[in-house]
Amino acid sequence: MIWIFPALAGLLIVYFAMRSSRFRHFAEPVLSILVALGLVSAFVVWLREGGAQSNDTEPPPLTQNRPAIQPEEIVLQGLQFTRNRPDTSYRVTGTILNKSSANLTNFNLTVTLQDCPNDECKTVGEDTALILARVPAGREQAFETFFTFPNRFGVEPIAPKWTTQISNIRGVAAQ
Repeated sequence: MIWIFPALAGLLIVYFAMRSSRFRHFAEPVLSILVALGLVSAFVVWLREGGAQSNDTEPPPLTQNRPAIQPEEIVLQGLQFTRNRPDTSYRVTGTILNKSSANLTNFNLTVTLQDCPNDECKTVGEDTALILARVPAGREQAFETFFTFPNRFGVEPIAPKWTTQISNIRGVAAQ
């Protein structure tokens, strides 16, 4: 509601500046100085508030020697890789099983695609996706994501071999 007064003052200044050239010559330098002072004071307030502000409601970071959830405690089941559009993209579906005692929030899933005709493997590419999965301890949940590999358009691997790796696991203690 207090913004009405500066808005009304701004409209009056513009009106008088349009009507009177004498007022305009007086108002332009005064308004320029006021705007500059306002910007400088806003910058000073921003610097002080940013440096001195501490968020006491946020809990301290988890301080322990090992993460709450280890990669071997996350099991990916029933992974299915389906070719998507564009031709270099694959849709991945499956189930995440959280075997840890903590609630899972997210993790990175890195997938490597190799083409292995006649048992001679050639790496096509590797991609990493952030999987947002809110899986309680001891439960499982379906997931879906997409990966992109730099293979040539229209050329699908003859004998694809998929390798997965889980990293950067984030979780919270179960309550």
